[in-house]
Amino acid sequence: MKSKGSLLIKLLIIQYLSSLFVAQNFDFFYFVQQWPGSYCDTSQGCCYPPTGKPASDFGIHGLWPNNNDGSYPSNCDPNNPFNQSEVSDLMSSLETNWPSLACPSSDGISFWTHEWDKHGTCSESVLDEHDYFQAALNLKNKTNLLQALASAGINPNGESYNLSDIINAINQSDGFTPSIECNDDESGNNQLYQVYMCVDTSGSNLIECSVSPTGANCANQITFPAF
Repeated sequence: MKSKGSLLIKLLIIQYLSSLFVAQNFDFFYFVQQWPGSYCDTSQGCCYPPTGKPASDFGIHGLWPNNNDGSYPSNCDPNNPFNQSEVSDLMSSLETNWPSLACPSSDGISFWTHEWDKHGTCSESVLDEHDYFQAALNLKNKTNLLQALASAGINPNGESYNLSDIINAINQSDGFTPSIECNDDESGNNQLYQVYMCVDTSGSNLIECSVSPTGANCANQITFPAF
């Protein structure tokens, strides 16, 4: 009896520790969208998905749990890998709004698998797999970055714009200050690449960021390339 009791206690301890591991705490999400023109015109290049060239619009990169001290959890539950059947009703929207531009050409499954396994599993305490991807799609519709920039006369035409004007345009539209990440095209021009918005732990509401992402690498003047 003693050995059975000891085994039960050990199993309960393991179960408790496992629950802590899966339901890691985090303070907010980064909702990250990328401009396909800036992804594709680097020396690395890009590959369109089998469905063809994506729309000339910002695409979702990910919804990433983060902490106020700048750290972030990752790969929180290897026992709950991406399951395509869980998001079967979202496939069309994911293909449109969350396309993969990586090479070789991909239908997006590997991209979404990576995002769920690395980031999504760390939000399981509030969002299951379907809710996680639905939350990102909802945020994409809510922010509408391309329209926000166009309303301020900022268009993807290869022209140069003030970084502060880009930030202000998004702030005026959505009510919160974004962080902008830049990269360089093949000619070395600094350009608008990714937009980070902060979201509360429900995955639903934009909030003001408590910490900025590292590695923004933006000049005061950046280009907004065509796609």
